[in-house]
Amino acid sequence: MTGGTYQADRNRPRVVVVGAGVTGLLSAIRCVLAGHRVVLLEHGPIPHPESTSFDQHRVLRALATGDVAGTERAARLHRRWCELDSLISGGLSGARLYRRVGVLTALPPDEVASAVATAEATGLPIRVTDPADRPHIGFPAGAAVVFEPHAGVLLADRILRAAVRWLRRHRLADLRPGREVVGVGPDTGRVLLADGSVESGDAVLVTAGPWSAALIDLPVTLHRQTMVYLRPPAELVHSWAAAPAAGGIGADGRAWLLPAVAGTLLKISTDAVRRGVSTLSDPDDGAGWAARVLSAGIVADVHRYDVVRVRHCHYATAAGADTGFVRIGLRAWARPASGGDGFRTAPHAVDAVVDELPGSSRGCRGVDPMTPTAPWRTPS
Repeated sequence: MTGGTYQADRNRPRVVVVGAGVTGLLSAIRCVLAGHRVVLLEHGPIPHPESTSFDQHRVLRALATGDVAGTERAARLHRRWCELDSLISGGLSGARLYRRVGVLTALPPDEVASAVATAEATGLPIRVTDPADRPHIGFPAGAAVVFEPHAGVLLADRILRAAVRWLRRHRLADLRPGREVVGVGPDTGRVLLADGSVESGDAVLVTAGPWSAALIDLPVTLHRQTMVYLRPPAELVHSWAAAPAAGGIGADGRAWLLPAVAGTLLKISTDAVRRGVSTLSDPDDGAGWAARVLSAGIVADVHRYDVVRVRHCHYATAAGADTGFVRIGLRAWARPASGGDGFRTAPHAVDAVVDELPGSSRGCRGVDPMTPTAPWRTPS
């Protein structure tokens, strides 16, 4: 780096990001592309295998039956993720982080017309399909099924690792694992660390997910969700590797699954095992909750599958269901309540907050959100 480049970088706005989950990592990337210096603080390794974002895969679909505006917003996320995939995967063949395997959604028969009308109004391709074509998936009795071919799964942990690699190659990004934050000054831009040191920024983004409650005073409700990871029997491995994700399934229509694609396991869960907790360390009967998932009728003949892992993850919600960033002071924003959909919606939340930061490149403001390369374009 030349002396002139060094001085120019020193004059750029400095953003301190607290938490290196998907929201923190994408915030750091977006800030760098907007011309900011970024310091990313994480109390554990980066990426952290115990973070709520660190998972094999997450679903990405657009159809929200009866909600045209919501479906349009979700469809834009498809394009955002395709663009981000291209940026951080380096365009390597076979390294795609977003796999469009499609998503099945089970619906009561009287909601199919509304689903089709929503799709037609937004230009979203869907088709009605026969549940008998997927004998390994448990659908509610009498349910209809629609298939969204452009939906798919985000390879979550690979996305986090790719984002870290991208940031480590960029001179404006400073990743600092093993730095526990114990306090944030919303009006001063000062961040206090457990070792007594202080980081200061022109702006602070608190992206610590459900752990944010220890740093900022915003009321949230904590939830715990149990997920079970299965290995299919040998004769079904190929079928599951080519299967779509599915929602609205199980005997009561409250369950979902993500297929065993790209070397992942088959993941199943149900809203019936989502429960509120007062703290992240609240004890409960993990084995009992896993048993409820396995007995929910999500997968046919589930006794033939090996249970490889059971995971209990946490997320937070807030009144009004707002999952974006909120301003908490003159120099600080936080995303304490990303909801159960926080991974999927992270690009939209990040786009919005970075455009609010002091000194952000206005080249990203006012860009048509339907333009795929708007905010993630790498400057020349």
